[in-house]
Amino acid sequence: MVQEVPLPAKPPLASIASGLRRERVRASLSLSEVARQAGISKSTLSQLESGSGNPSLETLWALCVALNVPFSRLLDPPQPQVQVIRADEGAAVAAAGADYRATLLSACPPGARRDVYRIDAEPGTVRASDPHMPGVVEHVLLASGRALVGVADAPVEIHAGDYVAYPADLAHVFEALAPSTRAVLISEHI
Repeated sequence: MVQEVPLPAKPPLASIASGLRRERVRASLSLSEVARQAGISKSTLSQLESGSGNPSLETLWALCVALNVPFSRLLDPPQPQVQVIRADEGAAVAAAGADYRATLLSACPPGARRDVYRIDAEPGTVRASDPHMPGVVEHVLLASGRALVGVADAPVEIHAGDYVAYPADLAHVFEALAPSTRAVLISEHI
């Protein structure tokens, strides 16, 4: 009786290639710089980013260290975590002695820093933002008007009173769809 021994699985070269390229661009590093930090040749890194190389585990780990990303990010990129709370949604708690309700939209994680901005925008132009530092999340609460807001390839239309949160370490947009659009934008840095 012949026992078949399964061949080792091939590494997912396409995922690794796109992951390396994506993370290198996100870190604003050149091929030469990443290759130098990882201790590999620039041509090897170029081959890996084109999907034609055959990386060892050690090479991939060295590249992850140079890019300051976990190994899993090369194989399973983070998906944008977009949260939308419409004006009439959310768990509201009413005050006993006043016509006042508070709805928690987002709790601040430990160790985070938040910057708060008022946004005034008019239709006709799109505010396209390049990715910010890794881990930055933006929260937008629309006070008036209508807007298209969020990750550039999947923005969400929001109306007065709606809330949206999205990863700002990806390209993102804010486009007013009605005159006198006003919002509160909170940029969270972890």
